[in-house]
Amino acid sequence: MAENTTINAAAYDSTGKKSSSVALPADLFDGTINMPVMHQAVKAYLANQRQGNAATKTRGFVIGGNAKPWKQKGTGRARQGSTRAPHWVGGGTVFGPTPRSYAQYVPRKVRALARKSAFNARARENALIVVDSFAFDAPKTSQLLALLQSLGVAGKKVLILTNGVNHNLYMSGRNLPSTHVLPFSDVSTYHILWSDIVVVENSALGGSREAAEQAETAENDSEAVATPRRAAKKTTRKAATKTAGRKTAAKKTVAKKSTAKKAAAKKTTTAKKKGK
Repeated sequence: MAENTTINAAAYDSTGKKSSSVALPADLFDGTINMPVMHQAVKAYLANQRQGNAATKTRGFVIGGNAKPWKQKGTGRARQGSTRAPHWVGGGTVFGPTPRSYAQYVPRKVRALARKSAFNARARENALIVVDSFAFDAPKTSQLLALLQSLGVAGKKVLILTNGVNHNLYMSGRNLPSTHVLPFSDVSTYHILWSDIVVVENSALGGSREAAEQAETAENDSEAVATPRRAAKKTTRKAATKTAGRKTAAKKTVAKKSTAKKAAAKKTTTAKKKGK
């Protein structure tokens, strides 16, 4: 369930020195934890990692076995039609695995809810740390290890989330089996739940908030621009409808007048004929 409380996280600078705690953005960290949705997302992620290459041969694909091993009657043995039958050694496999796809699709909003729930779960456990920035001029594993030790997370499974792609930091943590470095926008529910500690770059949280605000502003601007256009289109349609109506009425009037004239002319000619 969502709660209207502000969630705080421990904050550190780029050298690993602790500073005051920071309030996490309320749009993402609102206390929502949905366990079934997280289970669905993790199950789909693991299923999508499978290649599905397992394959076996049925009796039709095993080479050989075209002739009967012995005649049907007279040997005293059980009748056999092929040496590649499933009960023979070297025969085919019954109901064995065949190449297939294990892919599972999860809707976009469900994935977003699962990711949000995973972040809230780690934040509630005080397992989320905010770092000002990652100052890595060159790939250096020892520098990253020193930073993790200063944060007090050495020996744990750590997920580091950066604001965009940080090549030097990625190369620094690539050789550490218990450390994953990913951009904040690419993280999945599985990676968050896999880790014991989530270390997030401060600008990544701010960037996500600014991106959301910019998207909302763009939507509002587009609606504001679209409203006058829609009104102008409606006015044009109304004017065109009125003009068409007037033209139709004028045509009907002309048609009535011409019909009346023809009728009058017919009456006149008929009267003249009768007079003669």
